[in-house]
Amino acid sequence: MALLALWQALVWATGVPPFILPGPARVGAALVGHAGMLAEHARFTLGNLAAGLLAGVALGIVTALNLALSPLARAMMRPMLVLAQAIPVFALAPVVTLWLGYGPASKVVMVALVVYFPVASVLFDALMRPPPALEDLARAMGATPLRLLWLIQLPNALPALGSGLRLAAVYAPFAVIVGEWVGSSRGLGYLMLMANGRGQTDLMFAALALLAAMGLVLFGLAGALQRLTERRRAKGAGPRRLI
Repeated sequence: MALLALWQALVWATGVPPFILPGPARVGAALVGHAGMLAEHARFTLGNLAAGLLAGVALGIVTALNLALSPLARAMMRPMLVLAQAIPVFALAPVVTLWLGYGPASKVVMVALVVYFPVASVLFDALMRPPPALEDLARAMGATPLRLLWLIQLPNALPALGSGLRLAAVYAPFAVIVGEWVGSSRGLGYLMLMANGRGQTDLMFAALALLAAMGLVLFGLAGALQRLTERRRAKGAGPRRLI
């Protein structure tokens, strides 16, 4: 509420025209007046966002587990990951759209690409830093690499995975919007471009508000999942069979 009040006060104090910066009341009216259209475009964006998140997180987790388990995979894939991170993913949006078209596929791939790298990197780094005492004990007891990964490395890395999911929740909305800006006939990004071209700034801000709400919900869900995994990890702490 304080942010909305500050926003309205800024509009009143500066006298900025509504087509430059509409007040929160105008944006709220646009949300109500165009509710059907906004809901239709929001469903398209949310579907792409959810699919891309699931694909990117799943691929990131699988990659991190394989890198932690296999020295050969680390030797082959780690340089490729570093090189891929050096390329701005958003710069690939026109190429991805050219290859996959203006439909949902290009947006899902964009989100997956943006989410994949932070999840894989954060989780892999955590997997490679297990508690030294537990790791030494497990190796002395003859634990196989797979059981070491499953019983010691992965539980220890769960908080880091939660942090990676929070990063993913922050980056994913930007990725899906960029994908829709580059080429789409539906979605909140497309609606923002259309509204901007027609001078409907209040509608553009309404679409932006919906996108921000999606990001906040995703961030909250990622935080709740992180807290849940940490509680389960604390409850499950204790000696386990390693061999």
